[in-house]
Amino acid sequence: MKYSIIQFPGSNCDHDSFYIPHIRGHKVEMIWHKETNLKDPDIVFLPGGFSYGDYLRAGAIAKFSPIIGEVVKFANRGGYVIGVCNGFQVLTETGLLPGALMMNKHLKFICKHQHIRVENNTTSFTSKAKAGQVLDVPIAHKEGNYYIDEAGLTQLKDNGQIVFRYCDVAGNLSEKSNPNGSKDNIAGLCNIKGNVLGMMPHPERAAEDVVLSGDGAVIFESLEASFQ
Repeated sequence: MKYSIIQFPGSNCDHDSFYIPHIRGHKVEMIWHKETNLKDPDIVFLPGGFSYGDYLRAGAIAKFSPIIGEVVKFANRGGYVIGVCNGFQVLTETGLLPGALMMNKHLKFICKHQHIRVENNTTSFTSKAKAGQVLDVPIAHKEGNYYIDEAGLTQLKDNGQIVFRYCDVAGNLSEKSNPNGSKDNIAGLCNIKGNVLGMMPHPERAAEDVVLSGDGAVIFESLEASFQ
């Protein structure tokens, strides 16, 4: 498999996003945001960070970068795209995913480990997980409060697009287990076709045994299974 990691001026998780596929034996290319060639990847990864400082709104300026036009074309052709944290914000700004990411309910930056529950394990990003499985994956964001109107939320549910929800260690959903105020505890979702995933938690920071949790590896394992 081949990954293309998109780098923006304020990316700070780009090397984490490079490292995990690399140690799993895959070819990985770093693609600067001013480029217009994705270099024929199997998977495009939009990493976390603050693409342009995000002073206006997270991801609002990044969506105009030349490479993002190519990412949109790649996704519309059925290519696999995953956006984590700022990458998720960029995906909503481009319209590849519905809804928007707003300021956290307490208006504070959050950086901690967080439990999330797998809601849909039939996607190419979660096929190696069990439905209802609880993962321990870190979060680090200030604009992670996912919002969508009621009609949009109904559509997400009807189409099985909600992939992860914030929960407690036992998998229970509650206001207390929701760190940022996201609608319906949503932590990650996919498009209708299932080839684009956006999530606020960072699986690339929890994907090997030497760190506190290796639970994020299941996403990379699932993608590998999709290409076997």
